[in-house]
Formats: sequence, C-alpha cells, structure tokens
Amino acid sequence: MTKYLISFPSEAMVLTAEEFPIVSADARAVIEEAKAAGVYVFAGGIEEQVDPVLVSGDGSVSAQTYPGSRLKGGFTVLELPTREDAVEWARKIAVACRCAQELREFMYDPAS
Repeated sequence: MTKYLISFPSEAMVLTAEEFPIVSADARAVIEEAKAAGVYVFAGGIEEQVDPVLVSGDGSVSAQTYPGSRLKGGFTVLELPTREDAVEWARKIAVACRCAQELREFMYDPAS
C-alpha cells in the first residue's frame, strides 16, 4: 500500500471561535474513523509558536529555513491501497476541517 500526505496551511482554516470546537470534534471523528479502518499512520499540526531551525550537513544550527519553505498547518498520513481511496479520505478531512486539502503521494520505500 502507498502512504499519502493530506495537508492544509493554517491560513486556509478560517473559523470563528464558536466554529472551532465543532470543527475540532469533526476532524477528530475522521481520524478515529481512519484508525478504525486500519489506514491511519500519523496526524498532527505544526506548532507555529516554536520557530523552526535549519540543521546543516555539518551539524551547525541556524535560525532560518529553506528559502520559500512554508510548512505549517495540519497534516495526516494515511496508508491506502489506491489514489482514489486517498482522494476519498482527503474529501472527508476537507469536509470536517471546512477547508481544502492538498493530497501528495510518498515515494515507495521498501523498508517502511
């Protein structure tokens, strides 16, 4: 099976304070559904209050990122038999989160 990344940038989720707990519950329900279906690998959100760092090939650390890097928001990794299945799960997450989701496929890794 193939692993898929389903994600969104934080600015895509525009919610009122009243909507947030409802959307959170709906998103958690989809994650629980994925776990029950046996396709869940990992999910989470990037902690945007903690600045990223760049660790260079020589081991040095600097307070920067790659130019153009903008990793933030939420993501889910699922392992699924087909791209069509991945699109369906992305649809479920989009509905729950009330925002569009990007779908990407991980390259095959025989060791994972």
